[in-house]
Amino acid sequence: MQTIYRNLFAVSILWILITTTGWSQKLEIATAPQAGGFSAERLKVLDVRLNEWVEKGWMQGGTILIARNGKIVYHKAVGYNDIEAKVLMKKDDIFRIASQTKAITSVAIMQLFEQGKLLLDDPVSKYLPAFRKQQVLATFNEADTTYTTVPAKSEITIRQLLTHTSGLGYAQIGSKEANAIYAKANLTAGIGVVGDDLLNAMNRLGKLPLMHQPGERWTYGLNTDLLGCLVEQLSGKTLDHYFKEHLFEPLGMKDTYFHIPAPKANRLVKLYREMPGEKLEKSAGNMLNGRTITPDYPLEGSTYYSGGAGLSSTIEDYAIFLQMLLNGGIYNGKRILGRNTVDMMITNQIGEVPYSNQDKFGLGFSIITDKSQGRTPANAGTFAWGGAFATSYWVDPKEKMVYLFYRQLQNTTKGEMVEKFRAMVYQAIQD
Repeated sequence: MQTIYRNLFAVSILWILITTTGWSQKLEIATAPQAGGFSAERLKVLDVRLNEWVEKGWMQGGTILIARNGKIVYHKAVGYNDIEAKVLMKKDDIFRIASQTKAITSVAIMQLFEQGKLLLDDPVSKYLPAFRKQQVLATFNEADTTYTTVPAKSEITIRQLLTHTSGLGYAQIGSKEANAIYAKANLTAGIGVVGDDLLNAMNRLGKLPLMHQPGERWTYGLNTDLLGCLVEQLSGKTLDHYFKEHLFEPLGMKDTYFHIPAPKANRLVKLYREMPGEKLEKSAGNMLNGRTITPDYPLEGSTYYSGGAGLSSTIEDYAIFLQMLLNGGIYNGKRILGRNTVDMMITNQIGEVPYSNQDKFGLGFSIITDKSQGRTPANAGTFAWGGAFATSYWVDPKEKMVYLFYRQLQNTTKGEMVEKFRAMVYQAIQD
């Protein structure tokens, strides 16, 4: 009898460990929204408003996923993948997620950190010598794009890359100085690149001036492309193979790619742009400041794996990735990161460096703080980011909730859709 009680006690302890550490927390479709603490009646406002936005021409369509306590309470597609051909949007359609790639690359770097292959405050030059003795932009002549520099006061670090405080700018979508200087070196924002590879591009980047002294400011830039290059150098694998082996396959992310395979090509969502008069029109090219990039770039083979912008994915695949982070680094029994490592990633890492609306920045994510809480219904600790083609995600640890809103739009003036979407999500919570 004592043996039976000991076994029952051991099983009970194991179950407590499983449930409290997230080992069993796999996304499942809720039998009803109430199973995830949502009101089915109050969720109907999402149906009304999303379809209204399609009818108004604010978006051609999109997909939405809300999960709470591991239960998917809302997962729908609205509108069209292709307006002209009247092809309806489907829940498993594949979207260009652009900068949502950054979080995945950041997790890869943190895996290497856990393996003892790097420290976050290591100088980048320890692994890529091209980043030794960097210069910082002092003056810039817009007329002929010439410039002067001063020496950097310190070398840029891996932590600064993760927090976008290194001083690196962005090619094509950055400041006028960064756009001009990087264009001369044939550097890009990372999508649709042919005839180049990540290491060569990053070595060229290392010879160019930083936009400001390391650690001085928050500047969105090619930091995560450089992190992707470090993953390749430290793992000995190309970034696409590393992601597949260490993230996508263990998590069961079956529809996330740098290069979408031919059998799935028809699931790539058409990209639209907002034209004068608020009319939506299919994008045809010249997607980034005049450089000819076709919307079909995810279907075209390339050896340039942009850790900052290169992936395409479904909303469900990315929700799995986010649920893993919400679980403390584990999903369906597969440990991807240690829970303390995840805590580091979603903790303010920029101190008092100004960011946005009193939010802060962790290791790859923006973070709502006690000071910025109240601008939206999201709680302090909510972390988020998005992609250039109108994909967005949020993780609210206090509510144990992930929620995503995917569209495929360029130049939209309807940014209000995002904040209205968030308000409609939170108002439907009923517990």
